[in-house]
Amino acid sequence: MAGILGRKVQQKLAEAMSKRSHFSKDEVDKLLDMYSAITIGGTRLDRNKFRDVLHNTFDMTDDILMDRVFRAFDKDMDSNLSQEEWVLGLSVFLRGTLEERVAYCFNVYDMNNDGYISREENVPNAQKLHGQANNRRGPDEGIKDIVELVLKKMDHDHDNRLS
Repeated sequence: MAGILGRKVQQKLAEAMSKRSHFSKDEVDKLLDMYSAITIGGTRLDRNKFRDVLHNTFDMTDDILMDRVFRAFDKDMDSNLSQEEWVLGLSVFLRGTLEERVAYCFNVYDMNNDGYISREENVPNAQKLHGQANNRRGPDEGIKDIVELVLKKMDHDHDNRLS
């Protein structure tokens, strides 16, 4: 009997969340099943389990980026993802509008959560994109030039950071 009641509760939750996401009711239901499988035994979806999902499903390997994606999903900042955070995070991650994805990416790359992406936050990202993440000598001139170009093109208020 508990299984039937649990299923009905999940279906109501799926219906409600489908109205707040870019997923259909059936898709939300499947994501909730996936969440249940990941959190089997009543455990919570913590950072480590989420990183496993990102690695195994999306081939992400960058530890810092995976942690930042987790932080973007974890809206209440309790270090665990609820079913709602799971579905709504995946909604933006997989099917978000351009505006939602831009806000999401900004949140991921704003490393110190100050509402800005500074030159210092841009250099490691540019190094990774250019394959120099482990360069102990620091960024080469080409990386610095790319960061300066990004700031010049996108820093509309000329405060040396993106907002």
